[in-house]
Amino acid sequence: MSNNFKSLAVAISLGTFAVAAQGQDQEQRADDKKTAGQSTVQLEEIVVTARKRKENLQDVGLSVSALSQTEISRTFARDIKDLANMSPNIIIDDTSQGPGGNAAIYIRGIGVADVEKNFDPAVGVSIDGLFIGSNSGAILRSIDLESIEVLRGPQGTLFGRNTIGGTINVQRTQPTGELGGKVRVGMGDYDTRYIDGIVNFGLSDNLAVKLSGAKNEQGEGYFTNTNTGGDVGRVDYQSMGINLLFNANDNVEFEYTYQNEETDQDTPPLLNAGQPGTLFCDAFQLCAQSVSTPSSGDRFRVNGQGFLPTTASSSPNSIVVSAVSDLTPTRMEATFDAETHIFETRWDINENLSLDYIYGSYETEETIISNWTAEALMLFGTDRPAEYEQQSHEVRVTYDAGEALKFAVGGYLWESEYDIRLRSWITFVVPDVVLDIPQNTHQETDSAAVFFEGDYALNESWTVTLGARYTEDEKMSQQRGNLSTGPNDPTAEWNEVTSKIGVRYQATDDAMIYATWSKGYRSGGFNGRVDEMDSARIPYNPETVDNYELGFKTEWRDNALRLNGALFYMDYQDKQEELGLPSDGATGQRISVFNAASATMQGFELELQAILTESLSVRANLGYLDSEYDEFSFVGPNGMEDLSGFDFRRAPEFTGTLDATYEWQVGAGAAWVRGSYHLIGEHFVEQTNRAELANDDQHLIDLSVNYEINGVQVSLFGRNITDEDGYAHGLNVSGLWAYASPRAPRTWGLEVTYTFAE
Repeated sequence: MSNNFKSLAVAISLGTFAVAAQGQDQEQRADDKKTAGQSTVQLEEIVVTARKRKENLQDVGLSVSALSQTEISRTFARDIKDLANMSPNIIIDDTSQGPGGNAAIYIRGIGVADVEKNFDPAVGVSIDGLFIGSNSGAILRSIDLESIEVLRGPQGTLFGRNTIGGTINVQRTQPTGELGGKVRVGMGDYDTRYIDGIVNFGLSDNLAVKLSGAKNEQGEGYFTNTNTGGDVGRVDYQSMGINLLFNANDNVEFEYTYQNEETDQDTPPLLNAGQPGTLFCDAFQLCAQSVSTPSSGDRFRVNGQGFLPTTASSSPNSIVVSAVSDLTPTRMEATFDAETHIFETRWDINENLSLDYIYGSYETEETIISNWTAEALMLFGTDRPAEYEQQSHEVRVTYDAGEALKFAVGGYLWESEYDIRLRSWITFVVPDVVLDIPQNTHQETDSAAVFFEGDYALNESWTVTLGARYTEDEKMSQQRGNLSTGPNDPTAEWNEVTSKIGVRYQATDDAMIYATWSKGYRSGGFNGRVDEMDSARIPYNPETVDNYELGFKTEWRDNALRLNGALFYMDYQDKQEELGLPSDGATGQRISVFNAASATMQGFELELQAILTESLSVRANLGYLDSEYDEFSFVGPNGMEDLSGFDFRRAPEFTGTLDATYEWQVGAGAAWVRGSYHLIGEHFVEQTNRAELANDDQHLIDLSVNYEINGVQVSLFGRNITDEDGYAHGLNVSGLWAYASPRAPRTWGLEVTYTFAE
């Protein structure tokens, strides 16, 4: 470890000792209050399912942040992106590269930010036990979230492959069987209107039903188009769902969930950030105004214009040549539809032994027209209709007799496939000519795993955790269009054991120390957007992360203050990097994945939750991350390029949040004011550390004023009050040009929620 990190570790240890000493004094005062007959206020117990069984957050020997149902509702979150400040060392962005919300989720500097579905996630998103295997659609929207957990570090034992950075574990509420529900209506700037709700009822003593529906429309985009004068960025989202819970008897229950989602939107706008030295800037004078200012002069003004070739393709596999003058202007639009089925059986075999079976199906269909040049001139545009589907089966047996041994053991099967019929419109290769180039991809994945994780209590203080998962992956890739891998389409197989060893020491009823080593595994694969035969046929290999962690969990002041923290060191091997490189093929560029890097990350995390008075409560976190490439080299346009020592993208040195709520009684109701400050330190959003794709420190402030009476809650809220305009994503494309997209500007809203029960 570096000297700086050792110094930080000492500082954290001294700080923890100081808080503990203060806490003991406060705890004594709390005991004195109880003795005197005065009431004390305690923090709500947080139950998590981070280890596939219900446990108190303070008893889990790993880094977990969790929000309860009440805390989630008070953030006015429309999707999980709005909850990114709940945890240290996490960034959740929409890359604006595809429809429906294309997630770039990074935990401790580990993540993926590409629209192509051959790129497996590095951070898992799981909803009601269903793992979402695609970055598209991973920015979940829901009104009825019961809990959300952020598990930091590799989760290779219980959650499996493609969770090397961590997992976001989301649980929705179950049907209650009693008449009741919630309706939420809101409006805001940018012509935003939404209504959503759930209703619970019972069809019999054994069958409970929950219905849900949502309609969310942003009729005015955040962006002004300098060419058309209109706004860009509208989104129209709607969903409906049904959730059934059937209790067959006292020991067996079945649950089925169905959700259908439809999104109709503008193609997410992009900004031209190209600098001198890129082809589009040097040859076509399409240059950004400065390193920090796009060509439009403002991060919420865009120049992009959509075009379509007028000459239709006679064959899906043929290149069509036409004149630039034949391009027809069009509004760039996109759609994203998703359908989810989840079926779960829960059987309590006896008081100590239970069996769970979860079947999940997730299918998406999308369309999008894009001008990646981000200018009125189209040098590179695409039409990208695509379909994705996955199915999974998990069987898990859990044993807990309230004695020394507790464990979960099970098996997992997964299959997925996707198709994309990409057409690229290239006008920069041949003057005044449009090359309409097909690139059709079909890929399939089959995966199987068995896993075990168990605790054994050596005595009342010491507990040992052991776990392991064996995974086998098989992938097939098929390329057609201007490049064909047939007739023998390539396949590849990999297998990996991901293990975990941990120990917990329960020092007191309110203090626990833990140490863990865990390994994560992200699957290998084939490139899906290719322009050369080697890129199409040669697979890239899996990557792995070894995580070493030392942490503590404590409660003080008679459970009115909770302080948790961890030190971690991560060893990253065979890191996959998706790189934009020039190509001799028809499109002139390619995005290819290489096992190009190895790296180490180290840092610490602190989380505090406290009730300071009966009216004032606070939640805070602080994360420090030191991440850089130990080795990072690849063959670029100028020969071997060495980026060793570069910083990770989306890996700020510091992240932190301070969230405070003040509540008081007003008449027969309750009022509260909530304020949140979130720091995201300076960082790059592109892996080659280009200055035009970097963010300075960002200071994000949210505020809300609320009043509730007789089940009716009225709230006025604002997000990003300081109107920060940091980039959410950016990419330098093969040295040809560079584009970027910002996070949302300042927004406000007025919301009314009515909760009812029989």
